[in-house]
Amino acid sequence: MDFTGKTVVVIGGTSGINRGIALAFARAGARLAVASRSQDKVNDTVAELRAAGAQEALGASFDVRDAEAVAAGLQGFRDRLGEFDVLVSGAAGNFPALTAEMSINAFKTVIDIDLMGTVHVMKGAYPHLKRPGASIINISAPQSWLPYEGQAHVCAAKAGVDQITRTLSLEWGPEGIRVNSVVPGFIEGTEGAKRLAPSPEAEKSFKKDVPLGRWGQPQDVANACLFLGSDMASYVSGTVLSVDGALYQRGSGRAGQMIGQMLRAMPKPG
Repeated sequence: MDFTGKTVVVIGGTSGINRGIALAFARAGARLAVASRSQDKVNDTVAELRAAGAQEALGASFDVRDAEAVAAGLQGFRDRLGEFDVLVSGAAGNFPALTAEMSINAFKTVIDIDLMGTVHVMKGAYPHLKRPGASIINISAPQSWLPYEGQAHVCAAKAGVDQITRTLSLEWGPEGIRVNSVVPGFIEGTEGAKRLAPSPEAEKSFKKDVPLGRWGQPQDVANACLFLGSDMASYVSGTVLSVDGALYQRGSGRAGQMIGQMLRAMPKPG
């Protein structure tokens, strides 16, 4: 997995799983560009990418909901680093809420970040993708195909993201551009894992639900992205790849039920 001389762009790459993905490409020698809404996080991540071995590293702050800002930021990356060999689109927003109690604006916010944000990144990056050979990786979620209580907004948004993946694999395939999605499972150290298992006892209990018997590490997701970004995956496109230890074979399971139970137990306003 040698990415020396390759340009890799990671949107949302300054925290959590996405930062781990960016660091994995940096250790593989790539030229890296990262973006998020926080300039402080961008600066911190760029410094870490350089220390990890990135051939070059830079960043920009913009909101994926702003199509013009996304296009301008990606143009800046192209001007500095050249055509994109790998593009990882990972910006996302989420919060638990039952549909009947959720405002239209709250629902729309997640659609705007997850779904429209993906559209903005895809369209903004399109002129800068290497032809042939570019690899796009959309970071998705199991809500794309599994119904979760309290997650109707995310389910709708992520289903759209994976359909964009499948459709663009058809539309852009003739240009030699591959498009895939990666769906992380329960990844240790992430905010999502902390919300579901806030205590060591809860964490131990939830790990029993994973057929492989452990929670994933950020590197597990990064490894899948390294593969999809490499020539080893040159004939893989239009795929939604779960990195979950077979957890989602069980459906939404206890996690989905717990969200609904938690929300119903909360005091109602007024």
